[in-house]
Amino acid sequence: MTVRSIAHRALQNAIAPALAFALLTGVAQAVPQHRDDRRDNGRGQDFHFRDEDRGHFAPHYQKDISRWRNNPRRPHFERGQRIPPNYRFQPVPRSYYSQVPPPPPGYQYGYYDGYVVAYNPTSRIIADVLDLAAAATR
Repeated sequence: MTVRSIAHRALQNAIAPALAFALLTGVAQAVPQHRDDRRDNGRGQDFHFRDEDRGHFAPHYQKDISRWRNNPRRPHFERGQRIPPNYRFQPVPRSYYSQVPPPPPGYQYGYYDGYVVAYNPTSRIIADVLDLAAAATR
């Protein structure tokens, strides 16, 4: 055997296990994200606020709603949107929605700048949005 063939064989023996490890590690890391997305679609996509739900939330946020009404710097949230990481939603106290159906399993109600949203706190996907400030301008 030549020095070149010995070096070539040693290189093959070192690369194969490293490549297999990298591939297996990459697959293992990708699986949980896929499962999270599938779980969100299965639970939250069918959730909708009812028209009468607005009346149960609005009295609790009336002062804040007045501040955000017609404010051009107010963010916009939509159903199915992933909440950007720089937004921190205030949890909506259970007493505020005692007359409203609870959010889907794994979701919670949050409040931000005139919006009440049902969202998944893990994936940060919005199931549905109530825009209290926009409704107050009508």
